[in-house]
Amino acid sequence: MKTNQLAIFAIQNSIRAALTASVIVTMLFAGFFLAEPRISHGQLVDTSQDFRIRQTILGENSFHVEPSNVSMSSSISGITGGNATGSTLFVVKSNNASGYYVNIAFFDNAGAYSMRGDEDGGAQIRDYSGDVATEPSYNFTASTAAQFAYTINSTTTTDTDDSFLNNGSNTCNSGSTQTFGKCWKAPATTAFRIVDRNNAAATGATSTLYFKVNVPSGALPVPTAQTYTATATLTLYTQ
Repeated sequence: MKTNQLAIFAIQNSIRAALTASVIVTMLFAGFFLAEPRISHGQLVDTSQDFRIRQTILGENSFHVEPSNVSMSSSISGITGGNATGSTLFVVKSNNASGYYVNIAFFDNAGAYSMRGDEDGGAQIRDYSGDVATEPSYNFTASTAAQFAYTINSTTTTDTDDSFLNNGSNTCNSGSTQTFGKCWKAPATTAFRIVDRNNAAATGATSTLYFKVNVPSGALPVPTAQTYTATATLTLYTQ
């Protein structure tokens, strides 16, 4: 009897040991499968690489407000003479950090005569003769003939080309003073710089061109009675 009991007890112990071992193995497998995804992910990330995203923005210059046709302030008597003025403004927008410049050129009607008669093309008002070495003169220099001249002022003084700035007393193309009606230039077919800005103008920068016709009393030649017209072109460039 005792022998049988011992055998049964041994069998029970073997079963318990087997069950215990089975549980341990099951737990080990479960632990492995739970940990395996982390191990796998860690093995895939073994390098990194930077890359760039680039966008080009184009420079843009434009006449936000274009110059309009000019009607001079009054008629002038051909014999007793007089003066008339007129103006037009333009606004430039630019996103160029280096700025822009503007040139003006006049249509060549006949030699030194940008302004010619609408009815009689042979009748002319001569271009201003007061230039100083092709630069504007300080004050308007009268002549025995009728003359046509222009000048420019900018809302921001430094936008005006240096040729139209003065030394505050008697010379243009010198100094940094912008004085209305002081520096007058002869029209020419060769482009002449009137605005020179060295930074952007995203919200717009304004400049105004002024024109003057002077007819002295007893002008020679005597201008005939008709309307006279000159044509000018503004050209905008990036610095």
